[in-house]
Amino acid sequence: MNLSVKPLFARSMTEGFVRRRPAPPSPRRTLLVVLAAVLAIVGVLAGVYYYAVRPVTLRIAVGPTGSDDVKVVQALTQAFAQHRSYVRLKPVQTDGAVASAEELAHGKVDLAIIRGDLDVPNNAQAVAILRKNFVVLWAPPLRKSKGRKAGAKITKVGQLAGRRVGVIGKTPANVNLLKIILRQYGVDPAKVEIMQFPVNEAAEAIRNQKADAYLAAGPLNSRITTEAIAASARDGGNPTFLAIDASEAIAQNHPAYEADEIPAGTFGSPERPDDEVKTISFSHHVVARKGLSDVTVAAFTRQLFAIRQQLMTDFPLAAKIETPDTDKDAVIPAHPGAAAFVDGEERTFLDRYSDFIWWGLMGLSAMGSIGAWFAGYLKQDERHNNSALRERLLDMIALARKCDSPDELDRMQSEADDILRDTLHCFEHGAIEEGALTAFNIALEQFHHAVADRRMLLASLPQNLARAGAPFRATGTL
Repeated sequence: MNLSVKPLFARSMTEGFVRRRPAPPSPRRTLLVVLAAVLAIVGVLAGVYYYAVRPVTLRIAVGPTGSDDVKVVQALTQAFAQHRSYVRLKPVQTDGAVASAEELAHGKVDLAIIRGDLDVPNNAQAVAILRKNFVVLWAPPLRKSKGRKAGAKITKVGQLAGRRVGVIGKTPANVNLLKIILRQYGVDPAKVEIMQFPVNEAAEAIRNQKADAYLAAGPLNSRITTEAIAASARDGGNPTFLAIDASEAIAQNHPAYEADEIPAGTFGSPERPDDEVKTISFSHHVVARKGLSDVTVAAFTRQLFAIRQQLMTDFPLAAKIETPDTDKDAVIPAHPGAAAFVDGEERTFLDRYSDFIWWGLMGLSAMGSIGAWFAGYLKQDERHNNSALRERLLDMIALARKCDSPDELDRMQSEADDILRDTLHCFEHGAIEEGALTAFNIALEQFHHAVADRRMLLASLPQNLARAGAPFRATGTL
């Protein structure tokens, strides 16, 4: 009996490869990993975009109730809402500029309307000048009253000593302003009887001669100041406007004030005043809390000046809105966001988030590379296994050419079919490339040729021919 070790060795090797061949990893798992990474980066970019464009609501302190400042802020609030602007406003009404400044100082609001001549909070930064206020000092024309002699005509600030001076408005800030003017002229405020009249009672008090001179502070087109001066006219006489000739000295000593002039005819006809009058002015500022986002403040400033023209018809005071002083030595330093808008250095969306976008794209590319590497890593064993099977197929070509048993050829043919099935699975999973599949196909064809040639050779051997004819002799056909 002729036993061959080669077929047994070949069978054991084949069974070993088949048993050790691991199940190919599912491509779905790799796809899900890569897809999850892409979705994560897309989600981050979408979150950044939403954060950048979502509406922002700022709380703004303004007062007192019913003032022009409140009306302007309410108009801005409505306009921003109607235009679906990036920045929205939520007014917080206070008792006045002092209370508004306190709200900002305590961080309870984001914006506030304050007077520049009052104590400015340390955390306040200018966004815009809402309006400029001019100080108007005047004395009504003299008129004798029953049982009382008219005093000497007042033509200068220095003549206010021993007189009654009425201050229009109940805010103590205007009283302090009058005292600053009096001291500049060497007049002791204690020797002046200072009286305050509510805005709605000022005209009546002036007609009733409650004081010898009056002070008002407001815009040049202020209805309150114009009506108060008109109420001062008596028997066709015009009031005397008191020039503050020391305005430059006051501005030098108190930086919150500026030397200014009241043009002739500002307060109506007849000419009131009949010539330019020197005075001082100060501003009402829109200020923002220090640390508020530069992007938000820049957007608010841009919206404010864009909407200003639309408000001028209903609110003439809107025409007085001006850009803040961006100089480093400004009394109220400008907020960086407002300064960027004024100086034309405001950053666009791409300027602000280009770094995030670039890093996002880099991250997406890196995740894609990592995903590809990870997918390749998962298929590494599959590739190695397929390479071993291909080598096995090449070895089987040599074995087939030396095989002495048709049964062994059948078994190797069956093994080749298994290797073919495994190779096709690897190709579908992407574990092997098309070039590797072509090389395998060449090896498979060579194996089939070797098997076919060996079968023909074995069939032609004499013992095989005699064995093949034995059934026919037994049946008597030969």
